[in-house]
Amino acid sequence: MNLSLDLASLRDAYDRGTLTPTKLVEEILARIDAYADPAVWIHRLSRDELVTHARRIEARGQATQPLYGVPFAIKDNIDLAGAPTTAACPEFAYIPAESAPVVQRLLDAGAIPIGKTNLDQFATGLVGVRSPHGVPRNPFDAAMIPGGSSSGSACAVAAGLASFSLGTDTAGSGRVPASFQNLAGVKPTRGWLSTRGVVPACRSLDCVSVFGLTVGDAAFVTQIAASFDAADPMARAVPAALPPVAGATFRFGVPAADQLEWFGDTQNPALYAEAWRTLESLGGTRVEIDFTPFRDAARLLYEGPWVAERWAAVRVFHAHHAGAIFPVTRRIIEGGATPLAVDAFEAGYKLAALRRAADATWTQIDTLVLPTAATIYSRAQVEADPITLNSRLGYYTNFANLLDTAALAIPAGFRLDGLPFGITLFGPAWSDARLAGLGEAFTGSRSRTLGATKISAPATLQRSLAAPAANRVWLAVVGAHLSGQPLNHQLTSRGAFLVRATHTADCYQLFALAGTKPPKPGLRRTASGPTAPIEVEVWSLTQEAFGSFVAEVPPPLAIGTVQLADGTTVKGFVCEPDGFNGATDITSFGGWRAYLQGPR
Repeated sequence: MNLSLDLASLRDAYDRGTLTPTKLVEEILARIDAYADPAVWIHRLSRDELVTHARRIEARGQATQPLYGVPFAIKDNIDLAGAPTTAACPEFAYIPAESAPVVQRLLDAGAIPIGKTNLDQFATGLVGVRSPHGVPRNPFDAAMIPGGSSSGSACAVAAGLASFSLGTDTAGSGRVPASFQNLAGVKPTRGWLSTRGVVPACRSLDCVSVFGLTVGDAAFVTQIAASFDAADPMARAVPAALPPVAGATFRFGVPAADQLEWFGDTQNPALYAEAWRTLESLGGTRVEIDFTPFRDAARLLYEGPWVAERWAAVRVFHAHHAGAIFPVTRRIIEGGATPLAVDAFEAGYKLAALRRAADATWTQIDTLVLPTAATIYSRAQVEADPITLNSRLGYYTNFANLLDTAALAIPAGFRLDGLPFGITLFGPAWSDARLAGLGEAFTGSRSRTLGATKISAPATLQRSLAAPAANRVWLAVVGAHLSGQPLNHQLTSRGAFLVRATHTADCYQLFALAGTKPPKPGLRRTASGPTAPIEVEVWSLTQEAFGSFVAEVPPPLAIGTVQLADGTTVKGFVCEPDGFNGATDITSFGGWRAYLQGPR
């Protein structure tokens, strides 16, 4: 079966009735057998278990499951009820009674768990070779490292064995493998996705990450997996006001030339410069920034006392099973036993100063654009020098969680040797939607293939973005139904999925309505001349779900027709004339989120 596993292709096949989740399970099992790399997986669900999942999903129906029949893989430091969690250390294994909240949300959305994937033991490393289960094969070149620590998770998606996968990201483990395998990798704002049920690496920094064949896939899955978890002490609630989605113009930062480090690589610099040009063609203005605070924060992660958190995570296990720990991993973790409390305080003071300097950078730019990794190494090279080469891979990644940024790794072309190259978009905390919008624009403007499948991305994406399927309706939302806003659940609970973030044509006014609970805006078309484009999100619903949604829309709001910036029209929220009585014109803000942030 020549089926792409990107979400749009699966939805299309399910909508047309040419595929069922049960049939897909058989296809995935056949692909895994044909791919024949046991090092990708640490534990796989049996055929009977997978068929049981598929039939349960089929019984619930497609309308209420936004990930209906979507196969996914789980890094083996994240709990799946009934399956062993080992963190790539067999002696550490335990069988959890319940799934991690992020996993459970995906199961509830209709996704099918294929199994638990290999990793650098205890999520310690960016190389993907530190596991007693072997090294997952980089599908582009078996001699090269796959990237880590989420090595198996990335390989499963890139090889076409899963639609998406969960990883974790403390230093770059959800981004480096994405770069080495032509994938999108979301490193969300720290605390947005629950880390309960995750074996910690550095508990105060750890994030659950998502790998996808496309930016849209990874961003959509992240949105479903995310929910405030009051039982997770590290969880953070989404603020009422999020950074607005980038408009037609934006500023992107790049390091000064003498701060770029390639470690002798001669191919990646040209691809990085080409990525600049693509961003400029999309309306971006390149701004040279001082990379020093980001670079110095990156060094703190392993050269400072944060390695003591790794020791804290496994010291009890180490006391009884030190010999079971992979040699390189043991060497790194044991280094965390020596820092003193004073070292932690002094490093904390230094990090606070670096954060202040980094925060000043965000006043100059909307996003920071970096190579995801300066270079890539062969397995033989890493075996000969495991510590130094691993550290080099973190030059552009290690700072993200220390400086509290969101990050999105995206494909950015291929080297002359046929290996993928990727860039990462960074923004301040909670800029995840902005990064996703820019990432989709970047990847959508370039012809590319999905992972290592050799399936062309443009045809798939154009089919999903050009127009809704025959039995679906596209709806533009402008206020309380936006991602992260209080009524967004009225969409996701009906199985709606986000198509794209965009803007209206410049012929609308936006008003903050009086007396609405929760607060809501009203959109009004005007003939008095050009206005500011208004931020909207376009969501896709089945016709049945759309009908039930419209029935819940209270006056003075209504559903009408809204023209988007590209000239297309979709259904969308408008407001009855009486609703504007006592309302405040907020058009100049360009969107509801920007208005909620307060005066500029």
